[in-house]
This record gives sequence, C-alpha cells and structure tokens, in this order.
Amino acid sequence: MKKLLKSIFGRLSIIALFIILQFAFFIFLVLRLQEYFAIISIVFDILATIIVFFIIDRKIPNESKISWIILILIAPIFGTIAYLMFSKNRLSIRQSRVIKKIKKESLEISEEQSENNEIIKKTLPDNLKMQLEYINSVSNSVAYKNNEVTFYPYGEKFFPDYLEELRKAKEFIFIEYFIIDNGVVLNSVLDILYQKVKEGVEVRFIYDDFGSINTVPSSFAKQLRKKGIKAFKFNRFIPVVSSIHNNRDHRKITIIDGKVGFTGGLNLADEYVNLKHPYGIWKDSAIRIKGDGVDGLTSMFLSIYYMQKREVEDYEPYLKKDHGIVNDNVVIPYGDGPRPYYNEYISENVYINMINSAKRYIYITTPYLICDNRLKSALNLASMRGVDVRIVLPHIPDKKIIFLISRSNYRQLIDAGVKIYEFKDGFIHSKQLICDDVSAIVGTINFDYRSLLHHFEDAVLMFNQDVIKDIKKDFNHIFENSISMQNYKQRKITRILCTILEVFQPLL
Repeated sequence: MKKLLKSIFGRLSIIALFIILQFAFFIFLVLRLQEYFAIISIVFDILATIIVFFIIDRKIPNESKISWIILILIAPIFGTIAYLMFSKNRLSIRQSRVIKKIKKESLEISEEQSENNEIIKKTLPDNLKMQLEYINSVSNSVAYKNNEVTFYPYGEKFFPDYLEELRKAKEFIFIEYFIIDNGVVLNSVLDILYQKVKEGVEVRFIYDDFGSINTVPSSFAKQLRKKGIKAFKFNRFIPVVSSIHNNRDHRKITIIDGKVGFTGGLNLADEYVNLKHPYGIWKDSAIRIKGDGVDGLTSMFLSIYYMQKREVEDYEPYLKKDHGIVNDNVVIPYGDGPRPYYNEYISENVYINMINSAKRYIYITTPYLICDNRLKSALNLASMRGVDVRIVLPHIPDKKIIFLISRSNYRQLIDAGVKIYEFKDGFIHSKQLICDDVSAIVGTINFDYRSLLHHFEDAVLMFNQDVIKDIKKDFNHIFENSISMQNYKQRKITRILCTILEVFQPLL
C-alpha cells in the first residue's frame, strides 16, 4: 500500500498530471475555436509547408527529419505546434554567455595539451590518429599518456574500490550521475562525503533531476548543501512541455583529487551492484583511471557543473595533479551532448569511425538498439567485408516497448551477417566496445537516439593498454552467458507496431 501511494502521489505522477492537463487545455482551446477552424486550418497548412522546407534544410539526422515531416503531414496543427515547441533548444542570454566561456576554457586546455597531443598522435596507428584528430577538432578533447586503467566487469567488483578511493580524498571530490537512489550504495557514499566535508575536503555533487525524479526527493540537493556539499540537480525538471526535457545529464563521473577518475555505466543505486534484482543479474561495467587522463574527466565535470551553476570559475586548480605514473598507456576521454551545446554528433561518429576501422572483429554491448541508418549501415558493411561483428543486448528487459523496438532491428543486421546475442541471466547495461585487441571504449553511450542525440554523455577511448585484455576476457564471459538470436523472428503484428513506433523514436 505504501508503494502504491508513493506511485500515485509521487513527484513523477504529479508532473505527468500537469503535462496531461496542458495538452487537455490545448485540445479545449482548439474545440472552442471550431467556428474558425477552416481559417486556422489554412493558416497551419501554410505554416506546416514552410516548416517542412526548414526541416529539410536543417542539419539533423534524416530519421529525425522524416519523423517531424510525417507528424506534420498527419496532423498539421498538432505537428506544427509540437515542432515549434520541442524541436530546438533555446538558450537564455546568460546560458549562452556561460557556454561561450566554457568552450573558451576547454579550447585553452586543449591548446596547452597540444604539444603532448601531437607527440601521442605519432605513436598511434593510422585509424586511431584519425579518430583522435576528429575528437580533438569537434570537442577539444585530447589524448593523455601516463595512465593506469582498471576495468570492472560488474558493479559489485567496482563498488568496494570506489568507496576506498573516496575515503583517500584529501583535496576534492567531484561526483556526477544520472540516477541516484536511496539505499545501501548512496548512503555509503554520502556517509563518506559528509565525513570528508568535516575534514575540509571540497565536495561537488551533481545529479540529473529527471533521472532521479522518483528516487530522491525534490529537495535532495538542498539537503546536501546544508551538509556542506556543493550540490546541484541538473536541468531542473518542471511540468511544462518543452524541448529542454531532452537535455539530460546521462554521464557517470567521479574524480578524487584530480588523480583518480571513474566512469562507465554504473549509477549510484543498489541494483547496479546487484543488491537488488529487478531484472535478474545486472551486468554493467566501469573503469578507474589513475594518471594524466583524469584531467579529461575533470574538465567534463567542471563544464557541466559550471553550466548548471551558470557561472564559470577557474579550471586550473583542479588539473595537472602529480600522480607519479609514467608509461605509454593512452586514453582519450571525450564528451558529447545535445545542440546547441555541441555542434556534432560526436558519440555516433566515434562509434562509426571505430566500426569502419575494424579489420578482424568488433564486439559491442548496449542495453538498447534503436539507432539511425548511418550506424546500422556501418555495422552491416563491416560484417559484409568479413569483420566479426557481435552485439549483446539484454534478455530480460527494463522497458518492454523499447525492448521490442530493439528486437525489431535484429533481422536487418542478422541478414548482413552481424551476430546478435542476448545476455540470458538478466539485464546488460554496460556500454563498451572492443576492436581488434587494439582499442576499446567504455562509457555511458547507448546505441539509441536518447544517447546519440539528446543526452550529455561521456566515454573513454583506450589504446595500448593491458586493460584491453581484461575487456576482451569480459566479452568472452558475456558470450558464454548469452543466447544467440540468429534464428529470431518477431511476430508480424509486433513488427508492424514496432515499425510505427520507431518512426517517431527520434522525437521521444
């Protein structure tokens, strides 16, 4: 009964009610103006035609263009209003100024690292040189050597080390997550943070308001600030229909003293370390970086933090920490996000570059497979030129409709020779790729429109690392515990439903 009441009167339910009421108001307004409907219809038909030409000219994925055009053609009035309200992210003057300062700061950091970046580039094979060149040119992210990287194949292996590193903090702790949830994991972290604040350690904490909308109270950031933690909830979710609801912070980053950094698919919630089992075994992964590469994660965190604070401070005190590590292990931390914050679809292009460069194999894990034709074509072409392409998804879904849409994409890939698997014991949430025993990516980026178009994301591209062997070992473990879907056939009625839903997926 308590859970039922929480669901009915929870913040998400109240917000959903407000949004439904707004749509009801729009419908009521249209009905009230029925006597002018012919005139209104003509005006919107003309406006819709003009907007279609603007959509065709916009630099957005073709799938998004098709979705908007179909919606506008089916329902000119509703589609036109929806496009005007949801299709573009508009920044306030103050936000624009902050973004401009953040980009200037990241460019300065990139230029300071440029000499080392060029030295590192010379050590890379040609395909990775071009990948680094692309990442550097579109996001000012750079390569770092002098790193020790640890790979965690499960949350329960990650969490003890994570807590231990937090306890070692002397100067500062930065934490950024999409989901935080009351439970053993979050409470264990908070106990350490409260103690560190008392010791004089600076603690900054940012979490996504929508990602945590049903897991912590609306006042949670305020509660943390009362304890001395500099906390923000990212992009406060308000019950007013707006495109700003797309801009979620899906990153998972922790930095300790500028010397240790964590990232990967794990959020701060009990199911991620298998203390709870809502979908069977939760299979996730993360990495720990010690060394120069932590600066890349730190820069990404500070950019999001200052974006939310709407005030840019100096990055320098938190960078270039002495860690005593000297080796040739290369990492390239990079970030991505929605327009107008970023001008390229960085995550998707990095994935495509990696797939196109594969010579022997490329292995991928993702919880969802709802991507555009560019990415699917890259996977198909790699397979058809003889590359062993394998993709692993969950067998137990967390979102049934999304699960069915993901499955509707299997046949096109399988027919091109791509091998599709489902992790049989539960939900695989890890976002990792490995290519030819040479390079690997671990991060937060799913193979879906949410991650590739609408969210702030992060990942780390690794080269010349012993940790790549550990990632390969994990993939072999995953294959052993997965079901081959090569003979999978979706029911016709389900496939038709999924096709209809997929048409509008880029807009959701």
